[in-house]
Formats: sequence, C-alpha cells, structure tokens
Amino acid sequence: MTGKGEKRGQAHLQPYISKQYYHRYTPIDHAVWRFVMKQNHYFLKEIAHPAYVNGLRDSGIKTESIPKVDDMNKSLAKIGWGAVTIDGLIPGSAFYGFLANGILPIATEIRNIQNIAYTPAPDMIHEAAGHAPILLDKSYREFVRKIGEMGAKALSSKEKLEVFMAVRHLTIVAEDPKSTPEQVKDAENLVAEARKKVKGLSEADMVSRLFWWTVEYGLVGDLNHPKIYGAGLLSSVGESQSCLADDVKKIPFSVEACIQTPYDVTKPQPQLFVCKDFDELASAINQFASTMAFMKGGTESLEKALQSDNLATFVFSSGLQVTGTLATIVKDENGEAIYIRTKGPTALSFQQKQLVGHGRDTHHKGFGTPIGSLEGKIALENCSSIQLKDLGMIEGSEAILKFESGVNVTGVVKTILLSAGRPILISFQDCQVTYKNQVLFEPSWGTYDMAVGAGITSVFAGAADPDAYFEWPTIETDSIEDSGDEQLNELESLYAEIRSLREGQVWNEQSWSRMDQVIVTLDKNYPSEWLLRLEILELYQLKNNSHPNVKSITEKLGNKNWGKSVNQVIQRGFTLLKNS
Repeated sequence: MTGKGEKRGQAHLQPYISKQYYHRYTPIDHAVWRFVMKQNHYFLKEIAHPAYVNGLRDSGIKTESIPKVDDMNKSLAKIGWGAVTIDGLIPGSAFYGFLANGILPIATEIRNIQNIAYTPAPDMIHEAAGHAPILLDKSYREFVRKIGEMGAKALSSKEKLEVFMAVRHLTIVAEDPKSTPEQVKDAENLVAEARKKVKGLSEADMVSRLFWWTVEYGLVGDLNHPKIYGAGLLSSVGESQSCLADDVKKIPFSVEACIQTPYDVTKPQPQLFVCKDFDELASAINQFASTMAFMKGGTESLEKALQSDNLATFVFSSGLQVTGTLATIVKDENGEAIYIRTKGPTALSFQQKQLVGHGRDTHHKGFGTPIGSLEGKIALENCSSIQLKDLGMIEGSEAILKFESGVNVTGVVKTILLSAGRPILISFQDCQVTYKNQVLFEPSWGTYDMAVGAGITSVFAGAADPDAYFEWPTIETDSIEDSGDEQLNELESLYAEIRSLREGQVWNEQSWSRMDQVIVTLDKNYPSEWLLRLEILELYQLKNNSHPNVKSITEKLGNKNWGKSVNQVIQRGFTLLKNS
C-alpha cells in the first residue's frame, strides 16, 4: 500500500488493492471526467454543502483530466488520510476497513458515456469527485472514519454475502456496453433471488443502510432547503439536480428511519434523509454504535456471531481475544453463555497482537473455553500470583476449577500466561472439562488452552490481528509500468484532436482546418456522438461563436431525440456553455 496504507494491521486489505493503469484511460474517458467535473463546479456551488464546494476547490483535483490516485494520496496525506486503488466493488468489511484506517478506496474505472449521468458501479467520478473533496472537512471525515470502524466490525450473514456477489455481478453487467437488456435483467433477477434468502437485518445491513443514506445519499441543513453532501448525489450529473425536486420526499434524519429504509443502487432514490449538521450525524451514530456487538459484548453478541457463521473475534474481560468462527454456545438455565467453541482455524491474541504459539496452526480444529467466574464469584482475571497459588494454580500441579455455572476444569497446570501480573490464558495437560453430564474436553485431545475471563466484553467481525491471522503475501503493485503507447481508434483520435486544439498555445488557419476535418468525420461516421459535439461548441464559443457551424451543431444536439437522460445532460451542457 502507499501512504497511510503502510500501517500495521492492514495486510488483510492488501488483496483488494489494484493498480491504476493510467495510460489505459482513453481521450473519451478524460472527456467524460472533464464534463462531469465542469458540471459539478458550476451546478453544485449553490446546492452542495459548503464543505464540498470548498473541498472541490482546495483538494487539487483537476478538471481537465482524470486524477492520479498517487497524487490524491499525497493530497489526502495533508489531513492524515490516504488513498488506494481498488478493483470495483469489494466486500463491505474490506471497504469499511479502509475507511476505519483513514484510507479512501478508489475504483479506477470510469463510467462510459451511456452512463454519464449515473452508474451503479463505483468509478473514479464517484470516488474522486464525490467522496474525496468533502473529506477535507474535519468533522465530516471523523464521521466517515467512525462509520468505517462500525462497518468493519459489524457482524454479517452468509446470505448477505450472496447478495453482495449478485450486486457486484449486476454492476459489472450494467456498466458493460456489450451487455444486452436480457443480461441486465437476468443479473437483476439474481439480486432479487439472493435478497429473498436474507431473513432479518444483520449489523452489517444496518450499517450499510446508514452509510447509504448518509455518506452516499445524505442531505444536510434545513428540511425545506437542504444541501447535498452524499457522494452518490454529488457524483451524479442527473440526480444531483433531481434530488432536490419536490417529488423526492425529504425526511428528518434518524438512525432508526435510515435502518428501516432499504435502497436500490440501480435507481434514483424516492426519498432522502436530511440531517441538521454533521455533529448530529456523529452523535447519532455514536449512540447506535453503543448497541452493536463490538461495544456491548455478552451473550446477545455471541448469538449474533453464531448466526453470522463468519469469522469473528470474541474479547474476554481479561483482554484475551479469540478469533474464529463460532460453532457452539453452551448456556445455563438463565440463557447466559457459559462455554463457547469455534470451528476451523482459530487464533488467540492480546491487544491486537497474536500470541506466540497460538495461531491458526495450533488451533486449526477450533477452540473451546468456559466463560464466567469461579465459585465464590472469583474472577480469575483479577487474581494476583499469590491468589492463583491459593486456588491451587501452580505450574506442574493438578488443579480443579469449579465455575459458578457448573463447568468444571480438572487438569495439570502447564503454563499461566500473565499480563500486568494477571492471568489471561491458562494451559492444562491431562485435562477434562465437563458441564453436568456433558464432556466438553477429553485428556486424549491434547493440551487444553483455557481463556481467562468472567465475561465477553466485545464481539466483532474479522480478526484481532489480521496481519497474522490471514498471512497475506506482500503484493507489489508497481512492477508494471504504464507503456503510454495505446493505439487509439478513430473516435478516440477525434476526441484527442479536439483536446489538443483546446489546449494548444496557438490558434491559426491550420487549427480551423483541423477542426473542420473532425466535424466532417464526426458527421459521416458518428451521428450519435453528442459529447464531442459539445466540446466543439465550446471551442467555437472561445474562438468564433458566430461561425455557421455553431448553429448546425446546436440544432443537431437540440433537436435529436437522444433519450430522456442524455437530453437532460445535453441541456445542462448548453447551460454551462451559456454561462461560462
């Protein structure tokens, strides 16, 4: 990773990072970027939150060409953030993980002209023109970091993963110009079928909806005259205008309302939520975070992890962290968890650092341990070395631990791992663990490692020490250099020619001749090409707005039935030309 991405604890995010092959952007790609950015600078200055308008001005993001992510990384470093390139949609836990670490993940693709007003697929316009500028506002970026932390730790479900894969497929199909309407419809049906399997809302679902209705599609200020701050709106040439119309319902922001409102990434949103200010957002999500498993802990949080059937970390009151997929919760008569068991590779950590000898290889079949206090309400994690000896906890000696829950642990103490003089992990040999008539561990199974902790203080998705648990290899993303020698097709060459004329230092008769040649070729071979014609009109406006071609091109753009979406975009192009 670059910049902020070099911090420890992010190796598990490495596989989602791609490279920005800048030379692969065509002159048409740059024209699409330029058109949207010019629109944003002009139309959003009155309707977007001042933090975005100021950020757009101060971020250093250029209008004329697609930005380089390395340059954005350097720019964001000034506010303690960074930027990395990713390949389209990535799992929510990874996306939020980047944000939690102060890293803006940027999809390097750019929408095609057909989807210039809006695309459901993440792209450079959405990330760089939508998300990045407003991050320069301190209160807002701290809100984004907080919701990133919540999303990274939120417990999900296996059914939701299937929905993610279906949505990812849909965005790829929808953005591909070669896709047929039937293929798009089939992809939409797959999403619908996957969503039918989802029962209830997981924590990840709730955070996802909160993120959507705030960071992506939020409005701020007065309910009757709000400003835009959501990146999905800011990066949409069409919806940034239509979202403020009366037919889009404006609802006072609340966490509960956002959570109860589903969204569809493929369609304009019929309602939007308006917060008073960014402080209200921060206060509301902090309150919501306090209800999540990573802050509550306890049996309820363990049950969420069990339902998720995904990797999670369970933090004991001693500070010991167990990372694995929860398979079993044994409860007492009151329904409180008194014993847990994971399945598959499990690792033990303390303060986000994996314990030596307690990685996935050691506990590759899972890990089981009691939860609770000993008889007499003794919390082992509070015992000093002397108190441990009084309990018979002496290395090399046999000991019997009787928990208030009825769980009994009998075995020879092998080692006692301490932190600040207090136990966090006790290992036994020849150990048997029982609860009533149930045997939870047999001596023949080997060493029994018992977590110390009277309770579970936190449960969160993912690993306590992701670098150690996932063991991702370092991926070199800079080994392939941009060649810069991509061959342009005829239409791309026409765009490049107009760009060259626009940026040229000298304008003479040869310049007029070159532009005439472009127009002839355009009329002959590309009657449906509207964006390049707008760029040509822009040149005429600068050089000779009374030229006969101005009228013919204007009529061609204004009279042709381009379709509702393109017609709207063209009209905004006219407005921009008229007022620039």
